[in-house]
Amino acid sequence: MPLFLQASLKALSKIRGMTDYPFSGSTIPRITVNHLDQLARVVPRKRFHDIVIKNGVGLTVACMALISAVDAPADGTNLGGVGEIRLIPDLSTKCRIPWSKQEEMVLADMHLKPGEAWEYCPREALRRVSKVLKDEFNLVMNAGFENEFYLLKSVSRELKEEFIPFDSTPYCSTSAFDAASPMLHEVVAALQSLNIPVEQVCLAQPCENTKEAVSLHAEAGKGQFEIAFGYTTCTDAADNLVFAREVVRAVARKHGLLATFMPKFALDDIGSGSHVHISLWENGRNVFMASSEHSTHGMSKVGEEFMAGVLEHLPSILAFTAPVPNSYDRIQPNTWSGAYQCWGKENREAPLRTACPPGVPDGVVSNFEIKAFDGCANPHLGLASIIAAGIDGLRRHLTLPEPVDTNPASLDSEPQRLPRSLSESVEALEKDGVFRDLIGEKLLVAIKGVRKAEIAFYSQNKDAYKQLIHRY
Repeated sequence: MPLFLQASLKALSKIRGMTDYPFSGSTIPRITVNHLDQLARVVPRKRFHDIVIKNGVGLTVACMALISAVDAPADGTNLGGVGEIRLIPDLSTKCRIPWSKQEEMVLADMHLKPGEAWEYCPREALRRVSKVLKDEFNLVMNAGFENEFYLLKSVSRELKEEFIPFDSTPYCSTSAFDAASPMLHEVVAALQSLNIPVEQVCLAQPCENTKEAVSLHAEAGKGQFEIAFGYTTCTDAADNLVFAREVVRAVARKHGLLATFMPKFALDDIGSGSHVHISLWENGRNVFMASSEHSTHGMSKVGEEFMAGVLEHLPSILAFTAPVPNSYDRIQPNTWSGAYQCWGKENREAPLRTACPPGVPDGVVSNFEIKAFDGCANPHLGLASIIAAGIDGLRRHLTLPEPVDTNPASLDSEPQRLPRSLSESVEALEKDGVFRDLIGEKLLVAIKGVRKAEIAFYSQNKDAYKQLIHRY
């Protein structure tokens, strides 16, 4: 009984090592596989231990060619009904499901056969580019996600079911938090049961010197909330984000609500992003930060080169981090979503924003935020594209232009707009040779094929975006 899911949200940290439990009855481990969508396969406990741990679960190669609206392979991906892969569970991610004590969940890798990774596997793609970053520059990229979502309730209108925001209160509203507190308290408890220390502090971004901190508050949209998690290595951050989304959606269902991470639930309200904060580390030390307070932008040379690569390739990155047409309904000027190709210091209208959290010396930045990342994006592929762009910046010793320290839409000479549509971001990706080498040609063909199928479907079905609440 497959359960189709999607990817995005914040970093649940430290679920590693939670593999031994005093089981009773028929525990059913759930094997969750992360790819362009996520799929979950439910396997009885005995079969899991007797067969699946060693040999995996079979799955069609078409799984990497599905679009958000149709469970059928897209044309132009070179993936279809012929061929099968194996889902090999990564036991380091196995954990008891907090809202269903008789089940477990584990992430899996895609293998052609046990021990042979499939080149289309998103987790493997992120590992590959992370290894290049480590081998060439001795760097590790850390990431911390901020994930926004809407809580919706079901109502009946003219004998039809509709979903509407469960409340209409403003940003950081205490009444909104009070109204959702039974559900939100259970979310926090679920995170804690997964060894996630939680701080009930209303912060706007993950704090780079508080590795496990989690912030939770009401957001600006009607019925919108945000959860921000502390940073961890990018591979763990992507894995953890999958678990976090599971927690929020499952607990919301228990409380009769629907949680959606889609980029633009209501076209006349605020969109939801999955902002990610990025820093570079070497031998356990944050080397994105300047070593003194006298640097030009408060960041190191390595940090600037990496960030300059991300800025240069941002139009192509959007094909990974803003992967459906609805994503571009969110990325608009004057909405704090980052619609122009620029960067700024603590500028929330810029798609790249350098951040100086509490505890960091004045004039020094500890990380930069990427705002053009949303809840439809596969976190592994999104982070892989960011590393690939950063590697190009490091190899070419790129430098940043001057920061934009005002609303770019207000300037007489506006910076270049980022792609206004998925078509434009795919076009940018097709012209960008950097990702071909670092992400992999075959995987890139599949990604572009899926994106083009998304464009074709939603151009012919104008209201179909409304169903994304059930998918993301």
